[in-house]
Amino acid sequence: MTEPMEGILKTLKKQYFKIRILLILATHLVATPLIAGERFEFFNGVRSLGMGGVSAAVVNDETALLANPAALGKLRNYFVTVADPEVDVSADAERIVGTGILKFLDPQQTLDAVEAFPGKRLHERVQVFPSFVVTNFGMGVFAKYVTDASVDATSTTFTYDYTNDLAFVFGFNFRLFDGKIKLGVNGRAVNRVESHRTDIPVATNGLTHTTVIGSGTIANEGLGVASDVGLILTGPWAFLPTIAFVYHDVGNTTYDVNNGMFLSTTDRPDPTPATLDVGLGIFPITGKGSRIAFSLEMVDVLDAKEPADEEASDEVMRRLHGGIEFNFKDVFFLRGGMNQGYWTAGMELSMYNTQLQIATYGEEVGDIVPAGSAATYTAVEDRRYVVKFAYRF
Repeated sequence: MTEPMEGILKTLKKQYFKIRILLILATHLVATPLIAGERFEFFNGVRSLGMGGVSAAVVNDETALLANPAALGKLRNYFVTVADPEVDVSADAERIVGTGILKFLDPQQTLDAVEAFPGKRLHERVQVFPSFVVTNFGMGVFAKYVTDASVDATSTTFTYDYTNDLAFVFGFNFRLFDGKIKLGVNGRAVNRVESHRTDIPVATNGLTHTTVIGSGTIANEGLGVASDVGLILTGPWAFLPTIAFVYHDVGNTTYDVNNGMFLSTTDRPDPTPATLDVGLGIFPITGKGSRIAFSLEMVDVLDAKEPADEEASDEVMRRLHGGIEFNFKDVFFLRGGMNQGYWTAGMELSMYNTQLQIATYGEEVGDIVPAGSAATYTAVEDRRYVVKFAYRF
């Protein structure tokens, strides 16, 4: 066994009871399951997903460019990320698509696949982010393909959500008062292909579907310019208490700069409303070479994305996140938390120029069903699994 791994195991044994207590706290942050539909966001990363969806106060790598540009001021070194494919699939994905893992890129093949499994949900996401970041500055190219699709239990309606983003991103951070205040901003040029449809018929007279669909017939495309602003305040005390703010899509992001790069459709994607996320974090050192990151976060505190008829308690619950990370010598990491009321877990092994991360999380995908002057809610968890391998130097 290598010397670094022996040190990690010794530290892990020493911290066993602390870890056990903190994991119990993390997994009970939000005990009530959420009731509302899925929230679609520009960026989610495997580390954050393993930690219950928190990122604003804890991000400290190249993904700060996308998650919170103020965190560029937390970088202790430079990162040149050559390749970092990240794959995210739902628990039913293998059953639905089998070995045809690229079917999600085509709406017709997606429909053909999910039609055989009424009531089951297909989720697939693939993204890459080659980038160059140093303390207080970074740039990169972000590409994401994500599909969520299902056919209802009666095999009559196809629900289809697809987003393809290609973005060039750059960001700056300004450190004030010896880093106690960090103020960051990024800029993004984003080409978006998007489709959110619930009106595509599946069956005709009870027979196999005759619907023929293609990306150009149901998708909207356009180019937009966006910006995020982040602020991190860190107290000069033990545990480094931190509060972080991220204002995403300042002034709302529209996609009407031009027709886009791929489909040249007439219609444009829906504007992305501005949202404000707030995170709290502490970072205690628990031993030689080991430390903990603990964070609570509420996304969209301005309530910009919530349906007007959703109950206030459900709005709050579905926007709360909490997570914890145990770091052993910057080599081995354990993560856990609660995302919208569902447990999450993850781990990472980082050695030399490589990084392997895995995580599992639950996403709330239930529907809001109007019922006269009120509304009924059905909570539905979609269990998902994520893996990322990165090569960087």
